[in-house]
Amino acid sequence: MSSAAEPGRSSRRAELAGMRLSRRPSRLGTRAGAAPGPDRVLPDEAGFPGLLARVVDAASAAPTLHAAVRVLLTLDGHVPADVQLRALRIEDEAALAVLGGVSWREGDRPAASPLAPGDRPAFVGELGLTSAGRVVARVPSGAPLDVEEDLAGAALRVPWSSAALLDYGRRGRRARERASRAAADCRRWLADAGAPGRDDLVEQLQEAALRTAPFVFYQGSRMYTNFRDRNTLTGKTLWPGHPDCALSVLLGLPLELWSDADAVMVVCLTLLIRSAGFARIEEANGTQLSVDHVAYLLERTRREYNRVPGGRPVPPALTTRVEELDGLAEALRTRRRHVGERVQLYREIHSALMHKTERTAGRLGAVARRRHDALRARLRGRLPVADGAPDDLESCLAEAPEWLARPHDGFGTGLEALVHAAVTEAADVADADFAMSRGMRSLPALVRALRARDYAEITRWGIAEYFCCVVPSPGAHELFDGSTARLADVAWAISARMQYNSWHFIAGNLPGVPAVRARDYFVPPTIPDLAYHSDLHHRGHVASRVRYSIRSPQPVRVLDTTFDGFVDLRLMRCSGPPFDEQDLLLAQRVSACVATATSLAAALVADGTAVEVTAFDPQWHWKTITGAKPPTAPPDGEGR
Repeated sequence: MSSAAEPGRSSRRAELAGMRLSRRPSRLGTRAGAAPGPDRVLPDEAGFPGLLARVVDAASAAPTLHAAVRVLLTLDGHVPADVQLRALRIEDEAALAVLGGVSWREGDRPAASPLAPGDRPAFVGELGLTSAGRVVARVPSGAPLDVEEDLAGAALRVPWSSAALLDYGRRGRRARERASRAAADCRRWLADAGAPGRDDLVEQLQEAALRTAPFVFYQGSRMYTNFRDRNTLTGKTLWPGHPDCALSVLLGLPLELWSDADAVMVVCLTLLIRSAGFARIEEANGTQLSVDHVAYLLERTRREYNRVPGGRPVPPALTTRVEELDGLAEALRTRRRHVGERVQLYREIHSALMHKTERTAGRLGAVARRRHDALRARLRGRLPVADGAPDDLESCLAEAPEWLARPHDGFGTGLEALVHAAVTEAADVADADFAMSRGMRSLPALVRALRARDYAEITRWGIAEYFCCVVPSPGAHELFDGSTARLADVAWAISARMQYNSWHFIAGNLPGVPAVRARDYFVPPTIPDLAYHSDLHHRGHVASRVRYSIRSPQPVRVLDTTFDGFVDLRLMRCSGPPFDEQDLLLAQRVSACVATATSLAAALVADGTAVEVTAFDPQWHWKTITGAKPPTAPPDGEGR
């Protein structure tokens, strides 16, 4: 971690030589970059583009217009229809109401106005799917979709009846009036904030865009995103202050020069953040960022929170005026703390559109409880638990934590043995294709840096200073043409990515000194999540064929600092049924055990005991997965 020489560490020359070697398990000991090419090139249609092509084909083959609309709205069963309905522009929303009889608005029960057999169409429009996965319609006076949109495949021809045209006109007028009132209300609220207040809001949103996982949302046809090369907001591509960032250009700009879209965007994102912090932004992913939609999201959250017993229920906002929604957002933030103390909060992720929905979990059911009891018994059998020790593992560990620093079960420390046992047993009980847990290799180095308040030193550590133990199921090699070598490569790729996640989160727990502020990091996760169809956008998941996953992050206490997201347990499936809430609750209990052990190990370190994690590197993954001896590296200097 430190550039200074430390006892037991190799020379700088040896470290540089090691860095020149490939870290892929199948190429251990070879020079980095010496392979003639990648072993596997993903086809262009892999992931999301392939899904969109299949959705367009399925919609084209649908027997009725209503069935075609359903295919497009759900991306053929990959997302809830209401997400796509809230992604529609004003014109598209009115068109889908009169053509398909669908709406996301409560109390709105539109009836489709189909063309009667034999009648002449009053207008022939189109329905299509953009390359971003949004449903679009060609409406009266609109240009052909392929002229104005980047479509995923050909658009569907849709005949309109005269009744549909009349209904469309009425709905469109009402929607435009509603949007105009909302924009004016947003401008009044921003005007009341004053120029310094508006700049504070914009700077907060820049920080949110920089520190939050990818998000994509819309204002009409305009896309706001921090995702990959389409960035229009601060993120991986655009730095804070970049002239192409839609937020940066608003700093110091008189309000009368703001577009309505920008005014609504700033207000809506501010309301979301005030209700639950930066992470709430991702719950708008894939939708139109409008005051109506934010009101819908906040009301849905209010109802979810109020179902949790105790505390003071949050009353509804009486209107969708920004001032009332602001009060609702603040009340939800307060209520969320009460809810989080009584039930498990988690998020569902519909990965096709990266859309997240916060949920409150129920109790562990009878079947899941039996699975948990079996898992606990297995772990107790693999750990040095004394007779008469408490039943729960966390209490067992707290009674005699010293073994975490001593060799155990073939590992250099009991902490490593516990991590491996937890991952292995969880994978088996949850029927996962992969399971993993991550953390920091040198707790002593972290303790030294914290005591010295040397936060800059922590930000300089690379991903090799973190670990991730990845355990595939016994039959996982069949997912990769029966090759254990390729499985070892996949496991190490997953491990390296999880090391990056540890690196990416740790700075978010540190004081905001200049070195921390300058470091790339995300706000650490605090609640678990369930992801569906994650083999679409995330390139690692596409390559590793990971379709369903559970992430269960946990905090760890080191000295007087709580590090959110310091460890986690992840379960992944490449096929079969998705994980469910009960699986998530099971994973949460296992990850809590790993977090307790890590906190106890950190306390041992604080008292002078050394605890270092040396396992779970490429050689370890190669040996445990292939059963063969790892290839040996060439002598120092030969890999130059």
